[in-house]
Amino acid sequence: MTRLLARWRVFLGFVFAALVLWLATPTWPWLALGAAIAVAGESLRLWAAGHLEKSREVTRSGPYRFTRHPLYLGSTLIGIGLATAAHHLIVALIIAGYLAATLTAAMRSEEAHLREKFGDDYDAYAEKRASPMERHFSWARARHNREHHTIAGLVTGLAVLAAKILAR
Repeated sequence: MTRLLARWRVFLGFVFAALVLWLATPTWPWLALGAAIAVAGESLRLWAAGHLEKSREVTRSGPYRFTRHPLYLGSTLIGIGLATAAHHLIVALIIAGYLAATLTAAMRSEEAHLREKFGDDYDAYAEKRASPMERHFSWARARHNREHHTIAGLVTGLAVLAAKILAR
């Protein structure tokens, strides 16, 4: 079930996003606060994506020096930001449930994959015994990791919320 949920999380995200945007009751102050939180989350994701060499190594540079899952932490901040911007309790509960279920599944699935592929190297990293690596942020790496898709989704979501305000 964990792998299935991890695999379907993006599709489910689109389904829940449509529901969330439909139910949202944003106002300008809540949209501004939520956007600030979401942009902070996307900034963390972008920083992580610019360091990540997916499935090639155990990345230990950039935000990976501080947390094993900076992409998921950034996604959580984006979710909190969108829940704030939507200004609706049911929306916040939907987002919280989605994030709790899918990101937990994704983390477990990813850790199992990394442990299987990298063994002791991943265990040393997870147990904070591995030393950090030096690597500079790379826009090309972030693009290769398709972070521009997340940016486009965030901008679209915030634009839809703003359009809902203007339509009133």
